[in-house]
Amino acid sequence: MNENQKIQIKGNPRREAVVPKDMKDIPEKFRYSPGVKAGPFLFIAGQVGRDAGMKVIEGKEAQIIQAFENVKKVLTEAGVSFDDVVDMVTYVTDMRDLQLLMKVKDLYFTNPERLPAWTAIGTTVLANPGLFVEVKCTALLPE
Repeated sequence: MNENQKIQIKGNPRREAVVPKDMKDIPEKFRYSPGVKAGPFLFIAGQVGRDAGMKVIEGKEAQIIQAFENVKKVLTEAGVSFDDVVDMVTYVTDMRDLQLLMKVKDLYFTNPERLPAWTAIGTTVLANPGLFVEVKCTALLPE
């Protein structure tokens, strides 16, 4: 019996936190992991437009780019890419910014054969003042 079969029999999927180097303070300060590998998936916590020093980026387009760059850091740390993302949920504080979000998103999801399922949700507020967007993704890990 191989290790994966043993894990499935016990009912405990493999689980591993994914914390890129410049996000190392997040688990201690905010009590969550930027990403979690569980079974065949990588679950990425909602990433926002803040830099490694936790400073909110000014400007909507720059902030959206930073949110996607933060997603990219977690993907890279886990050994996958945007081509492996199977589901994405975005939260925006103004749905009128959806076209801008789509423009930036298309810079990262460049393979038309590997586009994720996507849900865009409008919300009135995000976790920190000044944030406009949050991007949450699930990726499929290699076997």
